[in-house]
Amino acid sequence: MKPALGGLATAFSMYSILPMPQLGWTSSTMKYAMCFFPLVGVLCGAAAWLWTWLCGVASLGVVLQSAVLALLPVILSGGIHLDGLIDTGDALGSHQSPERRLEILKDSHTGAFGVIFCAAYLLLSFGFAAQLSSGGAAFPVLCFSYVLSRGYASFAIVSLRLARSTGLAHAFADGASKKAVRAASLLWIIAAMAGMILLSPLAGTVASAAAFLWFLIFRRICYGKFGGLTGDLAGFLLCITELIVLACAAVV
Repeated sequence: MKPALGGLATAFSMYSILPMPQLGWTSSTMKYAMCFFPLVGVLCGAAAWLWTWLCGVASLGVVLQSAVLALLPVILSGGIHLDGLIDTGDALGSHQSPERRLEILKDSHTGAFGVIFCAAYLLLSFGFAAQLSSGGAAFPVLCFSYVLSRGYASFAIVSLRLARSTGLAHAFADGASKKAVRAASLLWIIAAMAGMILLSPLAGTVASAAAFLWFLIFRRICYGKFGGLTGDLAGFLLCITELIVLACAAVV
């Protein structure tokens, strides 16, 4: 029981802004931490639903509603995944060798390509959120997207080859009970997809298929352009998964 609770506290303290006990990264707390990572997505989905409900009650405009929806996952995660998106944008935009791209990922400075990636991501998130808010029938798909994206990210950390033997991804992968995390991640993914499809059949099916296809593409990007997975790339996977699901929900 203690390792599970320690893993829960570690997952939320690392990947959300919620105040949690600081237990330290030990073999006990790291063993099941990634099993609980998608629970942070439940928090994001609940916050998105609550915000949309409040907008309806207070008759707030679509622009404000969409802006907050685009920023909610960034705020609740403390921006850690958006940081990975920005660093990956810098690395991919450099068109350098895999070794050089890994060095760019580690660089604490933000380059022009990272800024461009971030601006494009937030602008698209806002636009698709506005489109979704004007209709609303597929809104549950967005709520489940935060769980789905974290399920894929946790699965990737314990399943894909790592690019280096140091860093955040290695720390979580090395300390994890890989079989348990892999099984839990798949259950989270299946549950999120099932919820999306049950509540919005067409949009949920298209979004689930698109997210799975993106994961296959992401795997090729990791291996071909970086030699493996890193923590920044896991954040990139998470952000783009959420954007793809949001786009499918808004358009379909």
